[in-house]
Amino acid sequence: QVQLVESGGGLVQPGGSLRLSCVASGFTFRDYTMNWFRQAPGKDRELVATITAFLARTNYADVMKGRVTISRDDAKNTVYLQMNNLNPEDTAVYYCSTTISRRPYWGQGTQVTVAS
Repeated sequence: QVQLVESGGGLVQPGGSLRLSCVASGFTFRDYTMNWFRQAPGKDRELVATITAFLARTNYADVMKGRVTISRDDAKNTVYLQMNNLNPEDTAVYYCSTTISRRPYWGQGTQVTVAS
């Protein structure tokens, strides 16, 4: 079955950096677009970044554009999100996701807390 397992979250001070990882299994990872979303308390889940299959084209939502980099390692079935210059408004649960046969799949999320 499809599994997505995020890691790398934690507590970081404002201005700090974190690198999130998402390990995928149960499907042919290299063939699918991967996404990172986030959900802050009391807010809707929102897209952060997307990376396509094959050419690894990236797209960033305005919410964190210029401060994040999405990448993938198809040999490791892993997608990454490098986040820099974090601020308290970036506090959220971060999820990786993919869509297979029009069905979305989500990981369990990893908590990122930005506080001094």
